[in-house]
Amino acid sequence: MSAIAAYRALLRIVGPAYVVVAFLGRIPLAMSQLGVLVLVSTETGRYGVGGAAAGILAVANAIGSPLAGALADRVGQRPVVLVQSLVGAVGLVAVVLVTGAGAAHGIIFLAAGITGFAMPQVGPLARVRWRPITSDRGDQRRLVDAAFSYEGAADEASFVLGPALIGVLAIVAEPAGALVAAAVLLAVFGTWFAVHPTSALVAKRAATDVVGGSTLWTVSFVVLVFAQLCIGAIFGSVQTGTTVLADGVGQAGAAGLIHAVLGIGSVIAGLAVTALPERVLYATRMLVAATGLLVLSAPLLLVDSILSLVVVIALLGFAVAPYMISNFALAGILVPLHRVGTAMTLLAGATGIGYALGASLAGRLADDSGHRPAFAVTVAAAGVALVLALAANRTLREARPVAHA
Repeated sequence: MSAIAAYRALLRIVGPAYVVVAFLGRIPLAMSQLGVLVLVSTETGRYGVGGAAAGILAVANAIGSPLAGALADRVGQRPVVLVQSLVGAVGLVAVVLVTGAGAAHGIIFLAAGITGFAMPQVGPLARVRWRPITSDRGDQRRLVDAAFSYEGAADEASFVLGPALIGVLAIVAEPAGALVAAAVLLAVFGTWFAVHPTSALVAKRAATDVVGGSTLWTVSFVVLVFAQLCIGAIFGSVQTGTTVLADGVGQAGAAGLIHAVLGIGSVIAGLAVTALPERVLYATRMLVAATGLLVLSAPLLLVDSILSLVVVIALLGFAVAPYMISNFALAGILVPLHRVGTAMTLLAGATGIGYALGASLAGRLADDSGHRPAFAVTVAAAGVALVLALAANRTLREARPVAHA
């Protein structure tokens, strides 16, 4: 089955509406961090306060998501995502209200933390649904490959579109209006994703397919968690270094658009991954992509202009999605079926923690010496990703896709 045929088959199975709902359902999370940063910074006049609020939201989500994923594995996605969507939407509005009312910084941080803790990770949970969705199909391996490739590309696209929407809406409707729009999107499409008929498939399997043991924290899975920490650190340090360089050349407003180029290349590569032959194992794909991360990030140490930065980031993006898709696909194979939701949200949470760590370290180094030390964090994280892939390659190669029927 060709890549295009696989994507067409997936659309026939679930229908275009589900794909649209699952994509739009993840946009609010992508909007929330930058939206809170812009709103709080604007209202308080202090970027430090805005950055702290956004960081608290991100870390709280990284903590809350695996807990929600574990609960969804036990009781099904429908009730968990439904509550998360509604509470998260209310939380976003609460951040707007307390910030606009000039509340103490502690109250703003509390609202941001509760909101981040509650917001659903739609992307990882959507990945969990694809195996039961395709369980009665003859070429499930190829279909799941295509589904995971699409989900990786969709995640990247959401993290390009989300900040872009914040930028546009902040101009049209003020920062508060942008965050309220994110709340509306979450309430509508997060709820729709929760109640979609595919959620019943996950609930049924979670209740009946507890087989093959319950061990989650194997050596292989720990490797995948650290791998996602690395990719998160790459995201955070690239965004920080880009902001510093753009500001240094007098084009601070272009930082978001420049960073979006990373996502564009990643989306293209993510969609293309499904064309790889089945004989190319996920562990091999991970190793090749990790090598690409290091090789393609190294020129960041030499960039000194917007043009050169755009070129390097565009190329780097082509290694990002294949790396992440391989990690999530391996998790789907390595962990027990009834704990896949926990595993997927843990990997997403690790990415968020890595982002915070990468951005923080890059920011501190950039304060002293500019954009190059910030990008050195990117290269270092890519190097660690490659070492992990090399060290764990033999163990990961032993994993084989199995039929989760």
